[in-house]
Amino acid sequence: MDVAKKPTWVIEKERARRAAAAETVWLFGLHAVRDALENPRREKLRLMVTKNAADRLAAAIAASGIAPEICDPRRFEAPLDPGSVHQGAALEVRPLDWGRLADLCVAGPRGRVVLLDRVTDPHNVGAILRSAEVFGAAAVIAPHRHSAPETGALAKTASGALERQPYLRVPNLARAMEELKDLGYRLIGLDGAAEATLGQALADHADGPVGLVLGAEGPGLRQLTRESCDALARIPAAGAFGSLNVSNAAAVALYAATAGAG
Repeated sequence: MDVAKKPTWVIEKERARRAAAAETVWLFGLHAVRDALENPRREKLRLMVTKNAADRLAAAIAASGIAPEICDPRRFEAPLDPGSVHQGAALEVRPLDWGRLADLCVAGPRGRVVLLDRVTDPHNVGAILRSAEVFGAAAVIAPHRHSAPETGALAKTASGALERQPYLRVPNLARAMEELKDLGYRLIGLDGAAEATLGQALADHADGPVGLVLGAEGPGLRQLTRESCDALARIPAAGAFGSLNVSNAAAVALYAATAGAG
């Protein structure tokens, strides 16, 4: 009896699921490794440390239950990019699964999320995750493609925030924006040429959940992303030519949105 072949889309979905399951990330640096070791949600595979780093991470290593591989500091053989400041510690892990957007971003009067449109620099995303954690954002959301994945560089810049601050990469940013709108969020796109200031845009929705949408430096927001926003706003600058790095703009916007919520 002939067995019906699986549809192509099913095969591709299964292949993608297997690839995701096989994907691993090498975290490095004492802070990033310590926070990952202490995170019960993080699947830990292999820990490589120098004797000095093992002593400094002793409590976290004991709590994690993982057996460290002690390395010669002169020949640290973890597969890291040249120039990585590893401080004698590297941990192989699987990427975190933060679950569904609807579960993470339950709307409330103080709900805040950050959406990143093609922000690919891991240092910028790491810094944004730190700000998002400080200001209590429900999530940082970015598209699967053309965004910074979990990497050691991102984790090191995030200084532990990657383990605690949801970083949700979605198949389609525009659809995620529509889902947030359905949850009650007002989406404000940051655009230096907008007429309204961020303060004015926030005042129009002071008592509701807000999503702050930021684009890559240079290109800014894509057209579809702009059209999916409820409003566009600018961060006012004292000078005619003032501009902010995207991670600095995210921090300022989060502060303004949090302060505006009382």
